[in-house]
Amino acid sequence: MRSLIRTHATEFSLLAVIVVISTVLSFATANFFSLGNAFDLLNISAVNIIFAVGLLVVLIAGGIDISFAVAASVVQYCAAIVLGWIGGGGWISGLLIAGSLGVLLGCVNAFLIHRFRIISIVATISTFNIYFGLLMFFTRGVSIYDLPDWLTDRVILFEREMPDGTWIEITLPVLVMAVCVVATWLLITRTTIGRQLYAFGDNPEGARRFGINIGAMQFIAFGWLGLMAGIGGLIQAHYAQEVVPNALYGRELDVLAAVVLGGARLGGGKGSVLGCVLGVLLISITQNGLNLMGVSPFAFKMIVGAIILIAITISNTRIERLLAFVGEKGAGR
Repeated sequence: MRSLIRTHATEFSLLAVIVVISTVLSFATANFFSLGNAFDLLNISAVNIIFAVGLLVVLIAGGIDISFAVAASVVQYCAAIVLGWIGGGGWISGLLIAGSLGVLLGCVNAFLIHRFRIISIVATISTFNIYFGLLMFFTRGVSIYDLPDWLTDRVILFEREMPDGTWIEITLPVLVMAVCVVATWLLITRTTIGRQLYAFGDNPEGARRFGINIGAMQFIAFGWLGLMAGIGGLIQAHYAQEVVPNALYGRELDVLAAVVLGGARLGGGKGSVLGCVLGVLLISITQNGLNLMGVSPFAFKMIVGAIILIAITISNTRIERLLAFVGEKGAGR
């Protein structure tokens, strides 16, 4: 049991925090502890979880990317235009178009980082501004409401009427999110590429000497995040039933906070899909609870900033040392 806790210390800690916060919010608000609110949280969090598992791969590889949310906005708009050109298309063509555009934008980041040896955060700050500037310049901030029927029609996977007459439901974004989560888990835990990504993130120079293709690792990591950004952008358009150029602007910090909180180390070489998902859910639960309590959304931004600071501090403290300290205290009693 101790070995299991040591191996998954971050995940157990997050679960404990989620339970405590949920308990407090259930007493503080009347509607928080309900099945309907839980299903709403899952539906709302789906896109952020898709973004988060993509960002997790980049962080594991030792990089950082803050341009993915804007890239998803670009993909949304371009995909909507291309779908109009081909007469509407369908889910398969839509996902292929969005995914391909996302991979392309992700590979632009990887090219800049690998070819010109630019620090990843600097490169993605640049592409963040370039992508958003181009998007707003060419769209003039005008939204697209005329979308294909298949993209705007709600797809309900499960629904049930509650005793009070309200309906609870799980929609398509949750299914797409689950597929992305499983695919990312398989990539980083069940493939040689995944092991190489961890090795590269933990020790780039050692990985290079061991024969790992550094350029390939960067293109795979940022390309995977681009793929998730493209898919997430299309799912967001489906959920909102419209394409708004700046709808996803600013979401990158929330997702980054969640992934780091979930145990991904900014220095690379560490992170898990479960911790990533739990981090997003913790952020979503906190935001949902504050909204139900009528707290200003600006307060939530302050909390996200504090979470990033605390998570980075904790990531620099080895969990093993904390457990050893607790063990020594217990043995001394």
